[in-house]
Amino acid sequence: MAHKKLFIPGPTEVREEVLKAQGQWMIGHRSKDFGELNKRCIDKSKQILNTKNYLFWYTSSGTGCMEGALRNVVTGKILHTVNGAFSDRWFKISKACGKQASSLAVEWGKAIKPEMVDAELAKGGYQAVTITQNETSTGVRNPIEDIAKLVRTKYPDVLILVDAVSGIMGDWFDIDGLGLDIVVASSQKAVALPPGLAISVISQRALDKCRTVTDRGYYFDYDAMLKRYEKDFQTPTTPAVSLFWALDLQLDAILKEGMQNRYQRHLEMARFTRDWTAKYFKVYAEPGYESVTLTTAANTRNIVVKDLNSELGKRGMQISNGYGDIKEKTFRIAHMGDLTMADMKEVTTAIVDVLKL
Repeated sequence: MAHKKLFIPGPTEVREEVLKAQGQWMIGHRSKDFGELNKRCIDKSKQILNTKNYLFWYTSSGTGCMEGALRNVVTGKILHTVNGAFSDRWFKISKACGKQASSLAVEWGKAIKPEMVDAELAKGGYQAVTITQNETSTGVRNPIEDIAKLVRTKYPDVLILVDAVSGIMGDWFDIDGLGLDIVVASSQKAVALPPGLAISVISQRALDKCRTVTDRGYYFDYDAMLKRYEKDFQTPTTPAVSLFWALDLQLDAILKEGMQNRYQRHLEMARFTRDWTAKYFKVYAEPGYESVTLTTAANTRNIVVKDLNSELGKRGMQISNGYGDIKEKTFRIAHMGDLTMADMKEVTTAIVDVLKL
């Protein structure tokens, strides 16, 4: 199958050497070798994210870790901030798990503001709040720093749960400094790995809460993960060993680049892509709240995204249609992972050529 360079917000483009790392000889998942591999991946991830919190890589999608967060720590009323398809998914997961879920929803393309969260939490009774740091459907970066400061200052007992699926290791935010209780993400976006792994970063407070919850489930049980890790650096259930080999290699590359350098590269690509989008279409995200890792373009020219992608495919590249309620009304160009400015110039030039703009 011919290779297409992926400019879609997951799975993102994966370097050939990372793909090849999955082909290493299989090792026993209960062996000392895997324990050492798992520990390396956790230690490197903590270093990259500058966190002292507990951190686990699960064999899962990000959605699994979203559900796991709810199962582990939420026993009371939870507020879900919703401004797109994936923040709404967390709300739906919460209801499916029988949680006392409320939704604070704004128009797609808009950001969740601290004063909105304040007005809802002021009603009282909330145990936790969820924030989608980077809404992948709309290309909106919610002001997580300002929201977390508000919650920590005025509602210190409320747990903060964060979906950073399309932000982590591309965008930057201070997990420990913001006092975030749980941050979840997955491997196939800014981490630039194949799908199949997901990360949970867990505060001491969240772990303490988990230990009081009797029906927190089995697969994503934080306490069970920690106990097994402390015993021999392994996992309670079978991990995707091949993906851990790829993760180990990719984390070395991220450390070599440096997380702040990686963040600046993402910012540079984001600004270029936004400027290009504003010139030929319109940026869908509310001004001032644009994503660092992808740009969602409003389809002001009424192009047929499928046809555009068919032509781009002949040139060895692919972008993404809009998602959910805004499919065909928008299209998305990812600038995350290991993509570079040269890549962004290549794909945008190709789009201009195909559409005769």
